Parts: sequence; structure tokens; C-alpha cells
Amino acid sequence: MENPRLGYNVNAASIVPQLRRVVQFVCENTLICESIKEARALAFNSHERRKTVALDGTMFAKSGVISGGSSDLRSKARCWDDAEVKELKDRKEDLKKEFSELMKLRRKESELRQIQAECHGAQTRLKYSSADLESVRKRTLPKIQADVSRLDSDLSNLESEILMQEESLGEKQQQLESIREQIQQTEDVVFAGFCEEIGVGSIREYEQEDLKYHTEHDRKRLEFENQLARLNAVLEYEHNQLQEQKKKLQQLQETLERQQHAVEELDQDEESLLSAVEEAQNKLQDVKNQLESKKKQVSNAKTELELKTHRLQAVKKELLKLQTDLMSLESDLEQRRLFRHNLLLSCKIQGLNIRLLSGDLSHLCQESESTLSTMEIYEREAQIDYSELRQDIQDEPDMEGCVERLTDSVLNLEEVLGRTAAPNLKALEKMRHVKDKLQDIVEAFDASSRVTRRCSLEFEAVKNQRCLLFTQCFEHVSVKIDQIYKRLCRNSSAQAILSAENPEEPYLGGITYNCVAPGKRFMSMDNLSGGEKAVAALALVFAIHSYRPAPFLILDEVDAALDNSNIWKVTSFIRDESRHNLQIIVISLKEEFFSKADALLGVYSDVSNSSLQLDEWMFSRILTLDLRPYPLTDDDSEQQSSQDGRLLATLPSSLTSP
Repeated sequence: MENPRLGYNVNAASIVPQLRRVVQFVCENTLICESIKEARALAFNSHERRKTVALDGTMFAKSGVISGGSSDLRSKARCWDDAEVKELKDRKEDLKKEFSELMKLRRKESELRQIQAECHGAQTRLKYSSADLESVRKRTLPKIQADVSRLDSDLSNLESEILMQEESLGEKQQQLESIREQIQQTEDVVFAGFCEEIGVGSIREYEQEDLKYHTEHDRKRLEFENQLARLNAVLEYEHNQLQEQKKKLQQLQETLERQQHAVEELDQDEESLLSAVEEAQNKLQDVKNQLESKKKQVSNAKTELELKTHRLQAVKKELLKLQTDLMSLESDLEQRRLFRHNLLLSCKIQGLNIRLLSGDLSHLCQESESTLSTMEIYEREAQIDYSELRQDIQDEPDMEGCVERLTDSVLNLEEVLGRTAAPNLKALEKMRHVKDKLQDIVEAFDASSRVTRRCSLEFEAVKNQRCLLFTQCFEHVSVKIDQIYKRLCRNSSAQAILSAENPEEPYLGGITYNCVAPGKRFMSMDNLSGGEKAVAALALVFAIHSYRPAPFLILDEVDAALDNSNIWKVTSFIRDESRHNLQIIVISLKEEFFSKADALLGVYSDVSNSSLQLDEWMFSRILTLDLRPYPLTDDDSEQQSSQDGRLLATLPSSLTSP
């Protein structure tokens, strides 16, 4: 390494004695080296860091900062190139704006007629405004003329002041010239020694001629040194590249040998895999045969299930008919029991002694007034002993004839009794009134009981039907949601579970929905991330939709909380569903999502009327694009050949049409 030189010593010969300390302070302990390599080594490779400068202008500071040099010049040159590129881009934007303005002019033919109408109205308003202006002139013109005369007088005063200021300015210029002469004299005194050393008349002459020459000479020398440094750097770089290429060639040869050995091993593995594939194909064929047999069994089971379902419906109809007949028989039986109860009550009131097997007539009225139900009262009533009846009246027809004869006899006796003594008519009337009231109450209670039983039967039927329908839907959704969630997650370890809070009547309680994301333990729905919640919600929506499918679905920004991997999974599932089961319309703002659609609908604001008031003229336009002719670039590209594309994506705009 050549001996470095202090920057102060290099320039010491050309320094004015008065400025020597200033230059020494600026240069400090800066070392000047011949090349960048020497400057870098001297600055950083020793125990003590130094401030060095190469001849091309590159400075290495003690703090490690490197600045200046040819690289700095190239970066500054690139700044000029960047400025030109920026200027061209700005010019491009201006041309685009001009082009859009020209296109707007072509679309404004429909507005011309409206503008003409507005012009006609403006002319009318102008006529009235002219009349107003004439009246204003007549009223305000004298006042304005007075103001003009006053302003003229002020103007003359200002002109006189301007003349005075111009005279003062001339005096100031003369003073300035004298000050300049004093400055030049001072410069001659200060730089007299320097001018004598270099042989010039004045410092100004040196600045105009010799300094220009020395500056040009230093610039040329610096350019040659920079060129030499660049060539040395290029040579060193090419030498290093050659060494690296040799190393890479040797590594490639070693890699080639390893790959050849690996190819031989892969050939052996291929033979073993081919044999394994053949065995797997045989097993697959066996599984397919088993699958066909299972499908046949399932088909037979479905047929048998349909037959049993029809039989069950027939049995239900017969059961309903029998229940109706049973209700009519029970109603008839209650009427007969009521008739029997009334007869016993009449016998009790009339004091007739009737032979009984069980019970007592004295308790009849008390039991009827108890809080027991009518059925319990009838069952606990006294049982009549019919053993003393004659054989000729034990049959119902004979008994009816006997009853008629006895009724006639009773009437005759009552007639005789009426002739013999005057009865207590008030007691009989009161008893008849109480009896009628009791009969009405019993009939109303029986009617209410029948209505209650009928309503209870109807309620149970509706309850069973409701529970059956809800259970069918719930079981279907519980099975489908797990399958759909596995398809959405692309992982068989994912689980989706639905459970009813009220097992007896599930429609009266809530439904608990839990998901086990792939690779995670079980946790509540609140602890899942936003993307996992969105995937779980989509699984629930598609599972419910599969029970009674609608013609199409509309999904509004379901991808808002999804990352790119989940977006790919969801779009793959939606494409599969749209190919086979239903049509789907999706509102999305993410390109990763709507780029997989079969067609796009975009909404944008029409700014062709931007020159008018924005709140009065704003329109929305629609763009459509069929994406089916363009193949996909991901794994779903195999399905693009299908012509039954029914996935539609819409792109919402930030502006809403009026």
C-alpha cells in the first residue's frame, strides 16, 4: 500500500496564510488514498478507524458511512432519468385526461338540447336583468362619478410621491456603487500576497481566468482516474466471477453424479410401485364390485321403505277413523250415563226406594257437586240391582212398554193426588228450577269436556307432526353439515356438530353449533377466528339449503374474513355445487374470489357529466363479462370444460345509483 497523505498537506501549497487554520479545521485527520480498495482497508481493517478519501471522491467515514464517488454520480444521473420518466408519466396522465374530456364532449350531444333550453331561459332572465341594470345605472351613476373624481385626485397625489421615491432610489444606487468600489479595494488588500505569488493583477482576474483553467485541469485528471478505477473494479469483478463459475461447474458435476445414482434408485422404486399399483387396482376393482352390490341393496331397501311408508299411512288413516268412531261412542255413552244419573237423581228427589248393589242415593247430590270429573262421578254412582225385575221386562223393548204403562199410571195418580190435596207449588217450582239449572251445568260441562278432549287430540297430532317434521330436517342437516364442512376444509379430520338443547321438543329450545377446525382441539364457536367462523357459517347455510333447495343462492361478501387459502377452498366448493346442484350469485370485492366465477357483473359510476353538479347528475353503469372461454390457472381448470356454468360474481361499486 502506498503512503497515504493528509488532505491538509496536499493542499497546503495553494492555501492563503490567513485561511490555513480554516482549511486545517475542515480537513482534520482525513487521509487521501490512490484507490477505493486502499481507502477501505485503511479506514476499517485496523484497530482504529480513520476517515479516508479516495481520488475518485469516495469518502469512508469513521461511523461506517460511505458517500460520494462515481457511484454517487451515477445515482445522481439516475435521478435525472427518474425525473424524465416522472415527467413522461405526468404527460401521459395529462393526455389521458384530455382524451377523457374529448370522449365526454362526444357524449354530450344529448345534453346540448337541454343547454339550449337553459340558454333560452338565460336570455329571458338577461332581458329582465338589463332592465334592472338600466334602473340601477340611473340611481347609482352620479355617485360613481363622484367617486371617480375623488380617485383621480388621489392618483395625482400618488404620482407626485412616486417621483419623489424615484429620486431617492437614484441616490441609493449611487451609494451602492461607492460601496462596491470599497469592497473591491478591500479584496485587493486582502488577496495582495496571493496575487503576487501567482502573478496576477487582482483576485478577480484570477477568478476569471486561472481558476477556470485549474478547475478544468483537475476535472480532466479526476475523470481519467475514475475511469482507471472503474476498469480495475471491472477486471477484479470478472476474475471473481470466473472463480465462482468454476466452483459452480464442479458442484454441477457432483450434483449430476448424485442425480444419476438417484435415477437408478428411482427406477427400482418405480418397478416396486408399479407392482403395488397393480395390486391396488385389483383391490379397487373388488371394492367397486362391493359398492355396486351395496348400491343394489340400498335400492332394494329404499323400495321396501316406500312400501312400508305407504302401509304406515294406510294404518294411520284407519287409526284416525277408529279414533273418530271411539269419540262418537264415548259421547253416546256419556249421554246415556247422564240420563241414568238424572233418573237416579229424580228417584232420590221423589223418595223412591230402589234396590242397589252398591252405593247410596243419599250421596248422589253430594258427589255431583264435588270437584271430581264427570267420568269419576258416573263411575262412583250407585249400581242398581236388576235381579227383582220380572222376566218379561228385562229386555229393552218390554222395558220401554212397561215404562210407558207406569208413566201413564203415575200421571193418573198425580191427577188423583191433585184433586185430593193442594201441593206446595213453590217447592216444586223451586226444585224444577234447580233441576233445570243443574242439567244445564252438566250439559255445559260435558260439552266442555268433549271440546277439551278433541282439542287435546288435535294438539297432540299437531305436536307429533311438528316434532316429526323438525326431526327430519334436523337429522338431515346434522348429517349434511359435517360432510359439507369436511369438503370446505379439504380435510377429513374437520368436524361440525349440531345438538338440540331440548331433546323432547327440540323446536322449543335452541340449537348448539360447534366446529372442530383441522389441526385444532375442540373449542367453542366464540373462540374461533373470523375466517373459521365464516367457513362454519357457509357450511350451515349450504346444509340447510340442501334439505329443501331453492333455485339459486345470493351470497354477500362471504369472503371478507377469509385468507387466500380459505378463499381457494370456498371457491372450489362453490364451483362444484354450481356445476351439479344450484346456481349461486356472489357479491365480492376480492380478485382471488371473483376470478373463479363463470360470469362477472360490475357496477361503476358514470362520470361523463362531471362538469355538471354532482348531486344532480350521477348515474351507475353495468359491465358484464363471460369468463367461461378463459381457462383457470389453478386445480379447478379441469372443470372449465363443463358447459353448465352457473356461478355468477358481482363487483359492487362505492357509488350507489340514484
